[in-house]
Amino acid sequence: MYLGESLAEINPDLTPEVMTKVDEIIAVHKSRPGSLIPVLEEVQGVTGYLPVELQEYIARGLRVPACTVYGVVTFYSFFSMVPKGRHTIKVCMGTACYVRGIGEVLNRLQSEHKLEVGKVSEDRRFSLELVRCLGACGLAPVVVVGSDTHGGVTPDRILEILERYK
Repeated sequence: MYLGESLAEINPDLTPEVMTKVDEIIAVHKSRPGSLIPVLEEVQGVTGYLPVELQEYIARGLRVPACTVYGVVTFYSFFSMVPKGRHTIKVCMGTACYVRGIGEVLNRLQSEHKLEVGKVSEDRRFSLELVRCLGACGLAPVVVVGSDTHGGVTPDRILEILERYK
């Protein structure tokens, strides 16, 4: 049995098809010094995130210590150890946004889409993050979805905005 099959039992996202792609990425880079970051980037492009069991698999494939892989993944903010949604929602919690009602927007967003901060929705459509400031205080309250900035957001308007993102 190849190692990828056993990973699917631990993590259903790591299917044999996904692991075949991971194996191909490792094979291309295996003999190149300094290939860890490119491998992690490419694998995350396939899987969407880098859970610990996948990091250990990559470490074995590249013949580097698992702690080295973990250290790189946790050091660089580009890498994620948890699944991300197709669309990341960033809610500004800065002073201007806060006094203009972003708390109510956040509550509506969380209740309607069953989202928790730092988590992904069940359908993997959205991830939710809180940020201190988005630098758009004149538009407060502000929410960014992907790379789109939305100002003057209200509890009702956030639901309309999110309908655009499938």
